[in-house]
Amino acid sequence: MSHEPSPHTSHRTYDPSWSQGGSFVGSILAGALIGYLLDLWLGTAPWLVVIGILLGSYSGFMRMWAYSKKMEEDPRRR
Repeated sequence: MSHEPSPHTSHRTYDPSWSQGGSFVGSILAGALIGYLLDLWLGTAPWLVVIGILLGSYSGFMRMWAYSKKMEEDPRRR
């Protein structure tokens, strides 16, 4: 029995840059959400949201930086 691809399957390849971009955006959103919830709880609006966005941006940037360094070391992963 041969296995033929379904006409609905895509022949696209996995692109890790999309997951890295999603991770960057997710870090910012997570920082903003945590800051927002802490602001609601502590009544310090908008300071913890701002700090959360900044920390999330930093975290996302550092993840992207580490990923780019890993790509630089191993060109087969491109």
